[in-house]
Amino acid sequence: EISKVGDKMKRYFEGLRFGLLLQLAVGPMCLMVFNTAKNVGLLVALSIVLAIALVDAFYITLAGLGVSKILEKEKVKKAFKIIGSMVLILFGINIILNVFGINLIPGLNLKPTTSNIFIQGLVLTLSNPITIVFWGSVLTTKIIDDKLKKKELAVFSIGLVSSTLLFLSFVAILGTILSNFIPDNISSILNIIVGIYL
Repeated sequence: EISKVGDKMKRYFEGLRFGLLLQLAVGPMCLMVFNTAKNVGLLVALSIVLAIALVDAFYITLAGLGVSKILEKEKVKKAFKIIGSMVLILFGINIILNVFGINLIPGLNLKPTTSNIFIQGLVLTLSNPITIVFWGSVLTTKIIDDKLKKKELAVFSIGLVSSTLLFLSFVAILGTILSNFIPDNISSILNIIVGIYL
């Protein structure tokens, strides 16, 4: 019984370690978390972190169930790429225009609150469904290389999602701490960078 718990902990920490390595490839959502924490505070930024982690968990589950295979079909992949790209471009342009006081999407320019930032985080993270293919390849490799059983795969996947929560929570805390030291003009530049990155 103790060895089973030990094996599960080993798989969990493998997933956590692997996920943290992936998190180091800083993406637009990481920058958005930092920027939100800096501009409107830790709690609001943590709502984006939760949204990202939930979508990661959803996509990892779909990948584990084999849905990623459907997205490997060229026509399906192309359709999702186009839709996802349009959403990301729209959000990116909106963030850039906000710096100049222009509201492209009025509903998104309400005073940032935990609920509307959470929804933006969900939409932005979901708009990249090709992530399922990525998680599918990661999980397939682990199943083949380590001969993982379903329970082991589930524990490994929990480690992956935990890495998202851990890393992005740290980014949010860092953004909150640095908010007092970053001047407004640098803040505007960061917003533009996030918008361009999206």
